[in-house]
Order: sequence, then C-alpha cells, then structure tokens
Amino acid sequence: MAHGKTSYVCLPCRASYKQPYPGYHDHDRVCPRCAEPLIHVGSAFAAPKRRDTAAWRTLSVLLHAGVRFHKSCCGGPGYRPRTLGEVRERLAYARAAGEPFAQALVRRNLPRQSAGRGVPRHRRSAPC
Repeated sequence: MAHGKTSYVCLPCRASYKQPYPGYHDHDRVCPRCAEPLIHVGSAFAAPKRRDTAAWRTLSVLLHAGVRFHKSCCGGPGYRPRTLGEVRERLAYARAAGEPFAQALVRRNLPRQSAGRGVPRHRRSAPC
C-alpha cells in the first residue's frame, strides 16, 4: 500500500508540490524550479492560482506566522483567512490584545470591542 502524500510550497515560485510525508532520515526538500527550500504546509492545503498574488501574500503571512494546514479531528485544518483584509484585521487584534499572531490568524470570529474598555479578554475555546 502506498503511503499518503502531503503538500509543500515554494513561495518565490508560487508553486505547490505533493510529496510523501517526511521520514526519519529524509533531507530537506527543495524546489525543482529554483532550488530554494520547500515549506511543509500539510495535507489539507489547497494552493491558490499562481497569478493570484493577493492570495499568495496572504499565504506567506500565514506560513511565516507558523500557521499550517494539517487535518484536525474534525476533518479539516479549521478556519484560515483568505484575504489580506482578514489578515490585517486579525493582526491588528493580536497587537491590541497581546495575543500571538498565529493564534489570532486562525480565529474565525474576533471578539467585539466594548466602548471605552479596550480589547476584551477572551476565553479559550475547547478543542473539537
């Protein structure tokens, strides 16, 4: 039986590659086009079109913050922002609340701000 595959991304080339999961003795994967290191993004990743520069910029922010697209107990990777506007909104919230960027980027809904009270403290949601 063949082993499953997972996705790797080259941000400079805007390319995605399906390759076998990394093994214990595997070396770092490199892009076949530019020989830059590939980033392991996970098996639940769907690459944007190469010409969609805004989507690749959004993906770049997510990957540099440490967000990946691995399957969870509920089947998918969970919420991920798709536009630069959603990313900016979540980064602004993270700065104001003191929350780590990676955690704020995967929030589906941001807590509403109370007038004159600043950013409210949120409760940590239970895993699914």
